[in-house]
Amino acid sequence: MSQRLTGLLPIGILLLTGAAVGADWPAFRGPHGDGTSPERGLPIKWGAQENIVWKTRLPGPGTSSPIVWGDRVFVTCYTGYGEARGKKGDLEKLRRHLLCVDRPTGQILWDRPVAALQPETEFNSYIAQHGYASSTPVTDGERVYVFFGRTGVLAFDFEGKQLWQTEVGTWLNSWGSAASPILYRNLVIVNASIENGALIALDKATGNRVWRAKGVPDCWSTPLLVEVPGGKPELVINSQGLLFGFDPDKGEELWRCEGIETSAATSSPVAGRGVVFLMGAGPGGNLTMAVRAGGRGDVTKTHIVWKQKGGANHCSPILVGDYLYWISGQAVCLRADTGQVVFQERLYPASQEFVSPVAAEGKIFAFTRRNGAFVLAAKDRLEQLAHNELGDASDFNASPAVSHGQILIRSNEYLYCIGAKK
Repeated sequence: MSQRLTGLLPIGILLLTGAAVGADWPAFRGPHGDGTSPERGLPIKWGAQENIVWKTRLPGPGTSSPIVWGDRVFVTCYTGYGEARGKKGDLEKLRRHLLCVDRPTGQILWDRPVAALQPETEFNSYIAQHGYASSTPVTDGERVYVFFGRTGVLAFDFEGKQLWQTEVGTWLNSWGSAASPILYRNLVIVNASIENGALIALDKATGNRVWRAKGVPDCWSTPLLVEVPGGKPELVINSQGLLFGFDPDKGEELWRCEGIETSAATSSPVAGRGVVFLMGAGPGGNLTMAVRAGGRGDVTKTHIVWKQKGGANHCSPILVGDYLYWISGQAVCLRADTGQVVFQERLYPASQEFVSPVAAEGKIFAFTRRNGAFVLAAKDRLEQLAHNELGDASDFNASPAVSHGQILIRSNEYLYCIGAKK
């Protein structure tokens, strides 16, 4: 089924976090959850000795993204177990850390280790791909919230004091945990499908459970709040074979749609003008879809706008104007209204990327695990503006944050602030 979309532009939902657009980056993929930013003047070229404001060694590895509020940068990592292949160590010593870093200087202001509740998933070939700190924190400017899988959801104030900790499930999975929490009004919402088979909403102030939406198949994607024209926001999540829409206030299922058959739904959706874009990889090959939100019940026959062969499994797409892009070995661009392929060209050897791109000022900034960072023009043809290396041999598995004219990116060893030195 195919329906044509017109005048498609990405829209942000400011009520998600209350963040100041263009200044702070309070959550995974920014204030809108879509990787777009109104920042201007970001550097196009950088290197180990060029346009690096500071570089800070982290206590341990991780694949979570940094977030920014004012002069505070928050990021997670882990220590004590599974820090490197072939060196598992003692699982009882696993600690996840929330770090607060001074944005102007890169100094670590405080470090709060959290012991992993046991039992925990052992370090093996699956979880070794990303480790034990893959969930990006989220902040409302007063508190920082982290989701540590089996260990639960925790809230800290900006001075590093732990305010509460709530378990959301005890199930374990060989891939570990990865989904990031989001904020909606007075709620912290987490995808606890791996730990509990559900989406769970907690009260921001107390950590008490407000609602639980059961029946969500295993998935590692981060939920997205979608603004529906003429209606109230809907909470959307991409899971194995199904795309769901929920009422974010009550957790009631509003609609579902047949999605992408995959054993590892890890790519998070994006949305514009009430249309949700998702992608993944399954037995029948990679697939990208557009689904109109706002329906009720099973909307498979009525709300699928288009399907297109191709996509990626772990990274997430980005919507810029009338085009949908992603980078995972190949740089791919589709028309958002029809799904038509605009270009598909290889940038580097085939790879499964965890890193999702960000866009600002008509440019796409795409970091990769081991092949540096590409800066592309957000156009209907491939135009590479720069290819940058930082001289860091460890993996880059996290997406960047864009804030205050700077790009913040972490590897398994360092947190970098890229920007013009003052």
